[in-house]
Amino acid sequence: MMVVSGNVHGADERGRLLRRTLMRYANLSSVLILRSISTRVRKRFPTLEHIVEAGFMTTHELKNFESLHSDFNKYWMPLTWFSNLAAQARQEGRVRDDIALRLLMDELNNYRAKCSLLFHYDWISIPLVYTQVVTIAVYSFFAFCVIGRQFLNPEKGYSSHRFDIYIPVFTLLQFFFYTGWLKVGELIINPFGEDDDDFETNQLIDRNIQVSMLAVDDMYQNLAPIVKDKHWKNSLFSVPYTQSTAAETLRPAFKGSTFDMRVSAEDLEIHQPTDVPVNMQYLPLRASLADGLDSFSQKSKGIQRSGSLPYLMDVVTHQHEEDEAVEAKPDVPMKDK
Repeated sequence: MMVVSGNVHGADERGRLLRRTLMRYANLSSVLILRSISTRVRKRFPTLEHIVEAGFMTTHELKNFESLHSDFNKYWMPLTWFSNLAAQARQEGRVRDDIALRLLMDELNNYRAKCSLLFHYDWISIPLVYTQVVTIAVYSFFAFCVIGRQFLNPEKGYSSHRFDIYIPVFTLLQFFFYTGWLKVGELIINPFGEDDDDFETNQLIDRNIQVSMLAVDDMYQNLAPIVKDKHWKNSLFSVPYTQSTAAETLRPAFKGSTFDMRVSAEDLEIHQPTDVPVNMQYLPLRASLADGLDSFSQKSKGIQRSGSLPYLMDVVTHQHEEDEAVEAKPDVPMKDK
């Protein structure tokens, strides 16, 4: 909806119609895919006529949808209508360049991939035999615990056997944990069902259609006047805190894990390649590496750099060139005092 609102232009009725139709096609595709995998949505839209009655599809679109015969799910058809309509808007000049059309198509493909992923989650689900094995294992385990973990009758006088506890604490804990995990596993088998912990798919449909239409219709070119912000004249300013969050201003700013790292004198050595003779230079060891680099850049006779490591080699090279220039000068005889 953001891409449609920013790239399909026109404040007239035709532009509004294009934007609303594009978003209606996108929402229609999600309704069709959720109707195929969600029990709640299926009960809300049991037939395609219910989708037409809800306003997601027109009668002509329904005829086109039913006229295309396919053995597979046809949730992708509204997205094909979307792409064709976007190309038509480009021909009309509503989409001003090919880059904007490419952006529309990229977002459409991402949206189609997400719809396809929902369909794959429903198609390739957890095998039923896995859930059956886990259920049988948990219930049979506690069935044997009822018998196998009972204490012997102390009145019989068995040697090394005494009745020392009345409540099987550890068995109860195992029962709560294992049974709880089993119930959680049963809930996540089908997250698109009608349980309390499942996705509220019907509310998602209502939210998406309302928000998308607001974004491409009511909010199209609906901007507040552009004015200078409150800190227009201040290059350095601070955002105020409330009394309860004032203590957060005392926290130091994070500048990186190695910002204040101390290094040894050997790590500050600068080496040139072996084929270029140069005198070895040492950077002074201070509190941090940044201080040493700043000191070196101040003492260098070459062009002042920012003090970062990639420019240290340049400084050494400039000094080496100056030394060669001095050596190349002819000897000047000294005057007698």
